[in-house]
Amino acid sequence: MTVRPATVADVAAVAALDRELFGPDAWTAAQVAEELLGEHRRAWVAGEPLHGYVVTRTVGDVTDLQRIAVHPRHRRRGLARELLAAAGDGRRMLLEVSADNTDAVAFYAAAGFVEIGRRRRYYREGSDALVMQRAATG
Repeated sequence: MTVRPATVADVAAVAALDRELFGPDAWTAAQVAEELLGEHRRAWVAGEPLHGYVVTRTVGDVTDLQRIAVHPRHRRRGLARELLAAAGDGRRMLLEVSADNTDAVAFYAAAGFVEIGRRRRYYREGSDALVMQRAATG
């Protein structure tokens, strides 16, 4: 599957998938536009129609993984790994993930992330966020 940089033409599709996957924690269309196109941000999309996307924000030598999402019909095929690879440019990367999302925690651990902290009751439904880090490479 082709992973390519996101453009303004992808905002509506990303916003729709974000609403489907993240419900009350979804970004608004305006937030999606800012995340895809804003300063210090980079974003990639895959599939036509959209199968998944990833968004990062980089300041200095640290990249924050803002969001990575794959439509349920396209999971377990390596797409999240492809998107993460596109986003991982060798810098130190940080992310937050729900402690209750065991599949995502396992995915990140397999990709070299380690837990460095916890944010209690971080998400709207009350779950904790694990703060995870992957060291710089290269």
